[in-house]
Amino acid sequence: MSVTVLVGGFFGDEGKGKVISYLAMKDDPAVTVRGGVGPNAGHTVVYKGRSYKLRMLPSAILNEQTKLMIGAGVLVNPKVLLDEIKVFDVDQRVIVDSQCSIIEDIHIERDKKGHLKEKIGTTGSGTGPANSDRVLRSAKVARDIPSLKKYVGDVAFEVNRFLEGGSKILLEGTQGTFLSLYYGTYPFVTSKDTTASAICSDVGIGPKKVKDVLVVFKSYVTRVGGGDLPGELSEEDTNKRGWAEIATVTGRARRAAPFNFDLAKRAVMLNSATQIALTKLDVVFPSSHGISRFEDLPSKAKKFIKDIEDSLGVPVSIISTGPEVFDTIDRRERLGPT
Repeated sequence: MSVTVLVGGFFGDEGKGKVISYLAMKDDPAVTVRGGVGPNAGHTVVYKGRSYKLRMLPSAILNEQTKLMIGAGVLVNPKVLLDEIKVFDVDQRVIVDSQCSIIEDIHIERDKKGHLKEKIGTTGSGTGPANSDRVLRSAKVARDIPSLKKYVGDVAFEVNRFLEGGSKILLEGTQGTFLSLYYGTYPFVTSKDTTASAICSDVGIGPKKVKDVLVVFKSYVTRVGGGDLPGELSEEDTNKRGWAEIATVTGRARRAAPFNFDLAKRAVMLNSATQIALTKLDVVFPSSHGISRFEDLPSKAKKFIKDIEDSLGVPVSIISTGPEVFDTIDRRERLGPT
């Protein structure tokens, strides 16, 4: 089997878009499918100095041969999706599952006030209320929306058809493990599960068909909104370390903390991780910026990576050393054929 599932290991913001875009360019998958929640998650891709922001499409847009699909478990905001299809000129490559629930204006209105906004600190994108309506069996789905008609299909069937033909498939998760409705810091979580098992369910891939689960950890931890963040730094310390960030979707400042080995171990367990992708190494170790060979990394950075591997018992196979797609160290040759 050649299905790789990619998920976030902390609270989102781990750099999944960067890793997906690299894998899409390097491995040339036939299909990349987005699972997860919906447009409350933003992924960023940087290529040749240009930054691409994505909230609905998979982050594999740079590979013009890769089909871009959205699994049935994902909530779709038609306006956001259609805008992205136009901006990135991918009209012929997109399939949206007919059973994706639709985010309507009423969902966004409900998400921007009351309990969800004041207590939980949601993104206001309408995902929580839309998922609530799905559970109540009152949601519209993609097949009901005329503007989506040309993109609607059976994603589960298509993905499995490609898989049976021997194609490489990449499944893209959103948010992070500890924003899971079931395994996260409840109630400061998103509106569904976000672990690898859920991403497979969102897309229609059975568990026996998965070859690798790649969990993405940032070299430090960030989260947006409310909820516990062990080891949280003050705003002053965050700025001193150069870890201050702004969230892609909400524009809010991200809270920060050092890399958390206990959380990382639990994420490995919950996702059955077979590999780790480590991002923003260059932020913690600036002299590693742009390096593409592990041997050339500074000794402190190498030790940090070894400590992660020794503690978690999983190889760090992808290392991001800068924002550009190919600012990447790929160590998967140690693991055998991809």
